[in-house]
Amino acid sequence: MNSAILVAAGKGTRMGADKLFLELAGRPVIAHTWQRFNDAQCIGEIIVVVAEGRQKEFETVAAKFRFQKPFRVVAGGAERQDSVWNGLEAVSSETKIVAIHDAARPCVSEPLIAATIAAAEKSGAAVAAQVITDTIKESGDGKTILRTMDRSKLWSVQTPQTFRVEIIRRAISAARSRNMIFTDDTAACELIDQPVELVPSPAPNPKVTTPGDLLFIELLLRQK
Repeated sequence: MNSAILVAAGKGTRMGADKLFLELAGRPVIAHTWQRFNDAQCIGEIIVVVAEGRQKEFETVAAKFRFQKPFRVVAGGAERQDSVWNGLEAVSSETKIVAIHDAARPCVSEPLIAATIAAAEKSGAAVAAQVITDTIKESGDGKTILRTMDRSKLWSVQTPQTFRVEIIRRAISAARSRNMIFTDDTAACELIDQPVELVPSPAPNPKVTTPGDLLFIELLLRQK
């Protein structure tokens, strides 16, 4: 079975508001994201990881929008990787592949979810990503350009970040044992020398991070 972990335990400090409950295109952001995985035939269950004490709020969303797929709402931890770990602890014992997704990315498509699952089945780990098309500069002091990066080798990673369950458990365990904190699940795979396949994300898959993101994401949601 394939499971999805929606990471919804962040503080949303850059938004100045609880971004997952902001209404876009007629429903909260979290409802859009949850709907995508609820409708995805390649996903068998959904684990929603939320801030401690907020489980009931998310269960209310599930009831309101009548999500039918089996789900569990569990408490997150102090850091993102702690929340992911708690989600991994909650997946079914039958789960072979797990897709870990930012709950604040409501535009993800089922073909992209399925593509990362197929890649993870083959290579063990995969991530949705886009080739960098802008010219990227490195700065040493935050004020002036130090050098120009070779963008032909650069990718912007997104979610889903999808893994065989035993691989991501081993990767996060390695990080935790060394007291290392990663904000990206694939970085933990780098720690154990696990190759991660890049899965091109052809359609916009933005994350609600700042107020400036809202208009664009709402437009995408209305188009879909």
